Amino acid sequence: MVLLHVLFEHAVGYALLALKEVEEISLLQPQVEESVLNLGKFHNIVRLVAFCPFASSQVALENANAVSEGVVHEDLRLLLETHLPSKKKKVLLGVGDPKIGAAIQEELGYNCQTGGVIAEILRGVRLHFHNLVKGLTDLSACKAQLGLGHSYSRAKVKFNVNRVDNMIIQSISLLDQLDKDINTFSMRVREWYGYHFPELVKIINDNATYCRLAQFIGNRRELNEDKLEKLEELTMDGAKAKAILDASRSSMGMDISAIDLINIESFSSRVVSLSEYRQSLHTYLRSKMSQVAPSLSALIGEAVGARLIAHAGSLTNLAKYPASTVQILGAEKALFRALKTRGNTPKYGLIFHSTFIGRAAAKNKGRISRYLANKCSIASRIDCFSEVPTSVFGEKLREQVEERLSFYETGEIPRKNLDVMKEAMVQAEEAAAEITRKLEKQEKKRLKKEKKRLAALALASSENSSSTPEECEETSEKPKKKKKQKPQEVPQENGMEDPSISFSKPKKKKSFSKEELMSSDLEETAGSTSIPKRKKSTPKEETVNDPEEAGHRSGSKKKRKFSNEEPVSSGPEEAAGKSSSKKKKKFHKASQED
Repeated sequence: MVLLHVLFEHAVGYALLALKEVEEISLLQPQVEESVLNLGKFHNIVRLVAFCPFASSQVALENANAVSEGVVHEDLRLLLETHLPSKKKKVLLGVGDPKIGAAIQEELGYNCQTGGVIAEILRGVRLHFHNLVKGLTDLSACKAQLGLGHSYSRAKVKFNVNRVDNMIIQSISLLDQLDKDINTFSMRVREWYGYHFPELVKIINDNATYCRLAQFIGNRRELNEDKLEKLEELTMDGAKAKAILDASRSSMGMDISAIDLINIESFSSRVVSLSEYRQSLHTYLRSKMSQVAPSLSALIGEAVGARLIAHAGSLTNLAKYPASTVQILGAEKALFRALKTRGNTPKYGLIFHSTFIGRAAAKNKGRISRYLANKCSIASRIDCFSEVPTSVFGEKLREQVEERLSFYETGEIPRKNLDVMKEAMVQAEEAAAEITRKLEKQEKKRLKKEKKRLAALALASSENSSSTPEECEETSEKPKKKKKQKPQEVPQENGMEDPSISFSKPKKKKSFSKEELMSSDLEETAGSTSIPKRKKSTPKEETVNDPEEAGHRSGSKKKRKFSNEEPVSSGPEEAAGKSSSKKKKKFHKASQED
C-alpha cells in the first residue's frame, strides 16, 4: 500500500501531513470534497505528521524565495528526510507547485503528485491549518502571512534606484507617443495657417520650425525688414528668411481675423512646447540608458536599445532571450503569418532601425542582422549581470560589427572574438576601478558634508541651551553689584552729612561682653564695631531708601537695648546727644507756653 503524504508550505513553517488508509487516490476525491468544510470529517482523513516552524522572518523569506524558484531549501530537505519513510518507493508526496515537486523528485527521489485530490486536500489544510497545529491561532497565522507577503513583495521590487529599467520603458513609450502627437498637431497647424500663408509650407519642412514661424509671423502683412534678423535666427538660414519675406509680400493666401490668429498662435505655442519637452525627454532617456544599459546603447543606440528593453518587458527578460528571438523581436505578426502561410520568415524586427542593417547590401541584410542580434544578446547580458556598468564592451562589440560589415563588402578578415574580449576585459577593469574611485570620492564628500551639517546643528543647539543660564547669571550679578556699591555710599553719607546716624554704629555690640565694653576706649570701640556692623547691616539697609530713617530706627533700637542692660558710660558723644535732646524738649515746652 502506497502512503500518501502532503507537503503544505505556510508563512509560519512547513507542515507534513499524512492521509489515513489510502489505497486508491482517485476514489478518495469525492469524499475529500465533501469533508473539506467539516473539521471533524477532515480530521478523520488527514493527520499532522510533522511541523517545522521558521526561526525568523528572514528564514521564512528565504524559504519562500526558494519555493517560488523551484529550489529545495535545507529546512525542507531536513524535514522530508527526517519524517518520511526510508522506503521511497512506497511513499507518494503531494505538493501544490509542480516546480518544487520536480525539484524534490530529482534531488531526494520521492515520487511527487500535483493537482486532483492533492489540490482539494491542500484547500482543506489551508482552511483548518490553525486547528491542526497546536498553539497557532487564526490571527497569528494571518499576521504571519501578511508580513511574509510584504517582505516577499519588497524583495522582488528592491533594485538599485539608478538601474531601474521601468523608467526607460515609460520614457521610450512616451517618446513614441509624443512623436505621433507632434506630427499630428504640426499637420493641423500647417493646414490651419496655410489658409493665410500657403507659401510657408513649401519653404519650411521641419514641423517645429514651422510652428515657431507661424507663432512669430502672425499676420503676414506685418512682416517687414525689421523682423528679418529674427527670421534668420529661427530658420538658421539667411536664404530661407529672405524667401519667407519675399513670399509674404506676394502671397496668395486669404486675409484672416485677429481672433483666428490668436487661436493659431496659441495652438502653435503648445506644439512648440511639446517639441521642446520631447527634446528634454530624449536627453533624459540617453542618460538613463547610459546608467542602466551602457553596452547595449553603445552598440545599437539609445532609442533602439530602449525599444528592445520595452518590448521584452525588462532588461532581465531581454538578457534571457536567445539571439534568434532578439533578431525578430517586434516582428511577431510577420513571423506567425509566415508560419501560417508557410512563407519566408522575417529577417529582422526592431533592430532594423539600427544603422548597420541600412548600410548593408540587400543580400547581406539577413546575415548582418543575425550577427547584430548575437552581439545585442551578449551586450544585454553584460549590462544585466555586471556590478559596475561600463560601455567598454559595447564599444568593442560595435567595432566587431563594423569589421564584419566591412568583411561582407571588401573581404577583409575581422579580428577573432577571443582577442577582442581580452582587450575589452583589460579596459573594463580599468574603467571599473576608475568608476569605483569616483564613487568613493563622492561618498567621502557626502560624509564630510553630513558631518559638517551635524556639527553645525550640535553647535547651534548648545548655544541655544547655554544662552539661558548666561542670562540668568547676568540678572543675578546685577543686584550683587548694587549691594557692593550701596555700603560704600552709606558710610560717606553717615560720616559727612548726618551725625545722628552714628547711633547705628554700636548696634553690633551683641557679640561682645559687658567687661570688654567697659574696658575698651571710645575710639577703639567705635572703630571695631563700625566695620562688622556695616558689612552685616547691608541687607537691612538696602530696604531703606533714606539714610536718616535708618539712623533714627537704629537709635530707637539702641535705647531699648540699653534700658534692659546696666547703664554704661559710652563717652562724650552719647552725653552730647542726651543734652541736645533735653534742650530740644525745653525749647518745645517753651514754644507751647508762648
